[in-house]
Amino acid sequence: MIIDLHNHTYLCNHAEGSIEEYVQSAISKKINVFGFSDHAPMNFDMRYRMSFAEMENYEKEVLHVKEKYADDIEILLAYEVDFLEGYIDESVLKRNVDYFIGSVHYLGNWGFDNPEFIGEYKNKNIDEVWERYFETIAQMAKSKLFDVVGHLDLIKVFNFLPKKDVRLIAQKAIKEIKKADMVIEINAAGLRKPVEEQYPSHNLMELIAELDIPITFGSDAHSVAHIGYNQDEIRAFSKNYGYKKCATFKNRERIMVNF
Repeated sequence: MIIDLHNHTYLCNHAEGSIEEYVQSAISKKINVFGFSDHAPMNFDMRYRMSFAEMENYEKEVLHVKEKYADDIEILLAYEVDFLEGYIDESVLKRNVDYFIGSVHYLGNWGFDNPEFIGEYKNKNIDEVWERYFETIAQMAKSKLFDVVGHLDLIKVFNFLPKKDVRLIAQKAIKEIKKADMVIEINAAGLRKPVEEQYPSHNLMELIAELDIPITFGSDAHSVAHIGYNQDEIRAFSKNYGYKKCATFKNRERIMVNF
């Protein structure tokens, strides 16, 4: 099966194309399970996410295509939620969805993966940035609010890499993910970013496989052209570490399928 659980919509204000166009593209790419997981609303950096008032419309549109294309593809409804202390809204976490992706896009007020704020890197100790990022990932896992860890090592997006061994930096966070029984997505978006590497890296995938943490797959599509992006590559990457099954979800229940 081909599973693709991380995809956005025009409602996040930084993606292009209609929901129906995404589904039609996914069908053409022979994707079996396609999840919409758009950026959940919160009262922070609202230019890059839907508003609370748009949630009903988002869910209605996704459920419409789920029914319309039921004979061709399985469509799932989800949200990608920013783990940001003081801003996670309980009303989002109470929505009736198939899964939640938990992601870290901010260290304090700094949107470190936004090209608009890339200049901040030159003012910081890169090892400290990476350590703070993975401390936040560990806190996210401990919260037990989410089902999937989004783009585990997103902090590498602009290729500002640590001097310390990344495995030592990330080890505690990955252990917390295991304890929380979360799934880690293999996310293709990094292959089209400056780092030119899937999330997570080979070094981190070694730790993930050693702990037998379940995985899933995501294009992290923000346009129709991104759907199924390098799907064969990220599946082969995972098989190299002994994985044969990946996760999908229904009503927040995890289901493991062969890929």
